[in-house]
Amino acid sequence: MSIATKDIRNVVFLGHSGSGKTTFIETMLFESGVIPRRGSVENHNTISDFTDLEHERENTLYSHLMHVKWHNNKINIIDTPGFDDFIGEVVSSLKVADTAVILLNAASGVEVGTEIVWEYVQNYQTPAFFVINQMDQPKADFETTLEQAVNRFGNKVIPIQYPYNSGEKFNSIIDVLRMSMYVFPENGGKPEKMPIPASELEKANALHNALVEAAAENEEGLMEKYFEKGNLDEEELAKGLTIALANQQIFPVFCASGLKDIGSGRIMGFLDDIAPSPADRPAQKLENGGELKCDASDKTTIFIYKTLSEPQVGTVYYFKVLSGELNAGDELANADNDEIERLTQIFETEGKQRTSVEKLVAGDLGVTVRLKFGHSNNTLNAKGVERKVRKMQFPDSRIRKAVATANLADMEKMIKAFHQIEEEDLTFKVEQSSELKQTIVNGQGQLHLDLIKHRVENENNIEIVFEEPKVPYRETITKAAKAEYRHKKQSGGAGQFGEVHLTIEPYYDDMPEPQGVNIRNKEIEELPWGGKFAFYWCIVGGAIDNRYATAIKKGIMQSMTEGPLTGSNCQNIRVCIYDGKMHAVDSNDISFQLAASHAFKEAFNGARPQLLEPYYQLEVLCEDAYTGDVMGDLQTRRAIIQGMDTDGHYQKIISEVPLAELKDYGSTLRSLTQGKAKFKLEFSNYQLVPTHVQESLVISNAVLSE
Repeated sequence: MSIATKDIRNVVFLGHSGSGKTTFIETMLFESGVIPRRGSVENHNTISDFTDLEHERENTLYSHLMHVKWHNNKINIIDTPGFDDFIGEVVSSLKVADTAVILLNAASGVEVGTEIVWEYVQNYQTPAFFVINQMDQPKADFETTLEQAVNRFGNKVIPIQYPYNSGEKFNSIIDVLRMSMYVFPENGGKPEKMPIPASELEKANALHNALVEAAAENEEGLMEKYFEKGNLDEEELAKGLTIALANQQIFPVFCASGLKDIGSGRIMGFLDDIAPSPADRPAQKLENGGELKCDASDKTTIFIYKTLSEPQVGTVYYFKVLSGELNAGDELANADNDEIERLTQIFETEGKQRTSVEKLVAGDLGVTVRLKFGHSNNTLNAKGVERKVRKMQFPDSRIRKAVATANLADMEKMIKAFHQIEEEDLTFKVEQSSELKQTIVNGQGQLHLDLIKHRVENENNIEIVFEEPKVPYRETITKAAKAEYRHKKQSGGAGQFGEVHLTIEPYYDDMPEPQGVNIRNKEIEELPWGGKFAFYWCIVGGAIDNRYATAIKKGIMQSMTEGPLTGSNCQNIRVCIYDGKMHAVDSNDISFQLAASHAFKEAFNGARPQLLEPYYQLEVLCEDAYTGDVMGDLQTRRAIIQGMDTDGHYQKIISEVPLAELKDYGSTLRSLTQGKAKFKLEFSNYQLVPTHVQESLVISNAVLSE
């Protein structure tokens, strides 16, 4: 018998690496009776982290779906990685979650990873609460961690609990919502409910009143009752908190120890009583501007939020039923490719363990296999229904590497493996760069790419090599120059003849027209690689027939794809064809194409050629203590500092940095700041390469060309 939509809770666990998400979820599974004993990350036997890579690194690297039954509700739980290299797993999980539980390490406080996930919680407007976990650690500090959370996330962060004692003897929690103290046995588990000690009553009452006020503020009727009675009963308080949580008007704070099994039951109770069901959340946005409310009586629509390849299984598809009911064997139409899919089996899942079910209702999360045309971000509908859910948007890549195989014969196998991972991980991209003549992979960080490399090598028995990609320099000119070239070839029969006279000069928008020539035709082109090319046809008197103009332009364009300095693309150049000669018999397209190419190269070399290099806007957020080190490092990278500002407790450093100087920047920043910094990159523009750098690059290119 399937559960009703109103009794479903979809919860995503978020937090910085090391905050204890996987251990806490393992405790929830144990407390709810899903598993008979708790596994541990160190013993590689938790329900959540089940892949070989996760066992090897002892960290969550993928999002994992589990569920528990608590009282009358089904709580779907998604565990997520804490490293920001795997932020894609967080984005896809938040797409289908209805509540976020953000774990804070009681000894470390609010960390960079916390703030990164907070931004996405705000973007998705997901109801959220905090759990200050690991209260059993010797250096656990609830008050400091709470203060940091309030300072960084606002006054809506309000404690529901606080520890009566903390550190290695942590076993008691004061709950100001229920105004009771919970004392846990030595091995954790079910606590004994006791009165709040007299020494704590004043503090507990003050926190309780703050909680009541926050609950009453969001419902007019409750506010009136609060003013009349000076308090709210438990049912009224629960109603107010439900509204406040759903509207992000309150972010409650709990305390716990996942390792010692202290506090998980109370948090499951809060999810059961207060957290919104899928039916209570705002409607899903559709790509045509419409909306889709989560309603089990509607036609069926599901959304695939994640795929994962498993050995001996193939691709596993994770989805949310957004409306209607999904039955095993249903046929649905894929709104993204118009293909029909038969979902022969549907499953509930507990990590890698799947249980076949006959039906899932609107709001529930499930898994299927053996789809022929399904992909992440796809919407599947009952036949006759036309809906396409707004797709998930993922952050741009922050690192790129060129990649090759140690054995050239393995190249095809490598590319196929990358495309499989690209299908699963929408923050990873692979491209064949015709300009750089390299295979380029793009990811979120060095760890992200290292793990992809590990997976490709081990699953395909090949060796791959990462290296720095070539920099996509551009070449241009800084003064006008003139050249002429005659191409003449005679080898029996018809020969080849073409002579071209041209001038070149730097091009910029709205520049004056050239003097001393008769402009017959002009073309201004946006080049595929950026910048512009102006082609002026100024031939008079029939020196060259107009029909050769296209061939001459083609010859110049071919030369512009391989500039003389470093072989890079050329841009922002105006070429005037003003004279030449042709032969009645021997002239043809190829002759003028070659003549134009040689004339352009000769003129280019005489026009004081200049290299341009790509600059990226780099925005770094770091704590004040590390600002000097970060600035010092940027100066070694030829950065142009554009300004500094404050962003919350962070110092924000904005600069433009040459791409050539950004090698291993993420790793360096993490090392300089002990992981307490974050950055983002965005292409800015092309700028002149300094003379000494240009000379070095030209010499290097000449050596490589020999």
